[in-house]
Amino acid sequence: MQIQDFKLFLEVAEMGSFTKVAAQRQTVQSHISRQISALEEECGGTLFRRTGRGVALTEFGNHVALKARQWVRETEAFLADIQQTARVPMGEVRMGILPSAAHPLMTHVFKRLHHEFPKITLNIREGQGGELDAMLDSGSVDMAILFRYDKPNNPDETLLATASTYLVSSPGRPLTNADTVEFRRLERLPLVLPRRPAHWRSILDETAKSKGFHLLAALEADSLRVQKELIADNPHLYALLGPFSVDQELRTGRLQAAKIVGPDLKRYVTLAHPKQGQLTQASRIVSQLIKETVAGWDGQMTAPADTPTP
Repeated sequence: MQIQDFKLFLEVAEMGSFTKVAAQRQTVQSHISRQISALEEECGGTLFRRTGRGVALTEFGNHVALKARQWVRETEAFLADIQQTARVPMGEVRMGILPSAAHPLMTHVFKRLHHEFPKITLNIREGQGGELDAMLDSGSVDMAILFRYDKPNNPDETLLATASTYLVSSPGRPLTNADTVEFRRLERLPLVLPRRPAHWRSILDETAKSKGFHLLAALEADSLRVQKELIADNPHLYALLGPFSVDQELRTGRLQAAKIVGPDLKRYVTLAHPKQGQLTQASRIVSQLIKETVAGWDGQMTAPADTPTP
């Protein structure tokens, strides 16, 4: 039994699905299933039971997960301690990020790492809201870039950027041609919205309810890319997105956007670290590069047009 076997086991426990883990690792479901079966044989008991929506830990599996999580954490801390004594910073940094932060922020950070700290590698996982918090809590990532709906007030999180909300459409729509649009104008507007029970969806629904109407979900989609493609190809559809989510499309004229006011729905992009455990030297370097990059972009998640490439 190797540490990688238990990392896989904990990943399946976290995601509750062989299929999702296979997709995350870019392999086939049968390969993951065989690895887990081999681990169950080594452990001497069934770790997972199948459900209608995937798999769940058995009582024995819960017991093993508790022990395995502690063992993996201590082993990684031991390896990190060894690596920190090296003269050249090295090691893997696991990150959970919002899809909208994948590019250009992480592209820029990777280029700097490759140039300045070539022995530090990135392991990046995308996620939404609660998924990223769960990754932090389980210790499956070393840091995460996520949305908050209030300014962070604890030492484990750093405010990177503040983003208003924009009504986004294909070009030429009168409603998004102005600089701003009142939230009440969303009544009866066909929207592409994130699926419930996403926290952001709840906030949008509650805001509409406070104004005396319900948002019209023409369709629901969590994928940022899917949302943008849908509204770009369907002139009657709109979406509610952050400015850096559509920065490239706005620059090229593929999409058009107006800031939502009355109220101004703000979201706060933060860099969060686990509440327990110490950052490795590599993690501290990556964290600092992220902060420096956003600060150099004047508190935005996208680079100004004249920013040179590292």
